Amino acid sequence: MRPREEAERPRDESLSPPPAGRPGSGLARDEAAGGPVRDPAVKGRRRGGGGGRGGDRSMVPPAEFRSYYGRPIVKAAVWHHDVAAYLFTGGLAAGSALLAAGGDASGRPALRRAGRVGALGALVASTYFLVHDLGRPERFLHMLRVAKPTSPMSMGTWILSAFGAAAGAAAVAEAAPLLPERGVLGVARKLLPPAGTAGQYGAALVAPALATYTAVLLADTATPSWHAAYPELPYVFAGSALASGAGVGLLAAPVAQAGPARRMAVFGAAMELYGAHRVETTKGILSEPYALGRPGRLLRTGRALTALGVAGAVLGRRSRVVSALSGLSLLTASLATRFGIFEGGLASARDPKYTVLPQRERLARRAAENGGAPDAKTQGPAQ
Repeated sequence: MRPREEAERPRDESLSPPPAGRPGSGLARDEAAGGPVRDPAVKGRRRGGGGGRGGDRSMVPPAEFRSYYGRPIVKAAVWHHDVAAYLFTGGLAAGSALLAAGGDASGRPALRRAGRVGALGALVASTYFLVHDLGRPERFLHMLRVAKPTSPMSMGTWILSAFGAAAGAAAVAEAAPLLPERGVLGVARKLLPPAGTAGQYGAALVAPALATYTAVLLADTATPSWHAAYPELPYVFAGSALASGAGVGLLAAPVAQAGPARRMAVFGAAMELYGAHRVETTKGILSEPYALGRPGRLLRTGRALTALGVAGAVLGRRSRVVSALSGLSLLTASLATRFGIFEGGLASARDPKYTVLPQRERLARRAAENGGAPDAKTQGPAQ
């Protein structure tokens, strides 16, 4: 290309360096007096204002309860609704075993039979839900290789196994009158009743542990609303177990023999409602998941059905239909309560505010107790 043509060719401004003294030219640092020249807009952003004097405003957005990459701060339990069903059926088995012991001790065979059969049926269902959640049956057997007192799951496995052996013997003994009186089966007919009685009272001794260990299992996790309710959850679960066992008795036994079941319903409902009220009202913001959304609806439904069941059990003691409806109401109430507690805990783990706000409240309380000085646990190493 000739020199004249090169001079007449239009220049590309995008390839030209910026003039001296402008930001980005590389010459501003050397040519501008008093140091480098900065863009006033950038300066305004750094100072928090729009470039004018006074009225500096923060450009930091309001704080939101988030964690990195949109994940919760506390990892929610990986349990599915099989575990919630396990909580219900385990409590039902424990309550039915206590019902059977009460019926036998008071000379009410129909109540005893309903409790024994109900305990075994609920136990089978509970074991199914547990094994289904574990994924493989051998995992349950592997848990029996050790006994770890500090592990609620390990202790629960042994409690469930001991209860199963005793409740199974008690339920099988109910078939003794169906066996022939002679031969080998005749011998079994004579041996089964005392074995069933021993198993029945053995199951009743283990029943309180079976009814409440699942509450310890939930409270021992890092799930905020479960962990905060550790003093009350055993009362909720024990009362729910008693109420559901009473429901079995009201459904299966005639009204003439359902007296212990009615008293059991009143006592269990009182314990359950007291514990649930404490959980829903005394934990500050951590009570909120139990009052909102699906968990709140389930717990309110359980509370209403429990009240209806107790009222029917007390007022309808002469009506077989009313007693049966009361028993069904108590069973449904126990199911709703267990699922409400379960889902309320999962909801608290999914929302970071139920982890962050209680932590801030604890730090503020410690600072107030220390006279306004920061807590030594939250301070870094001395400089």
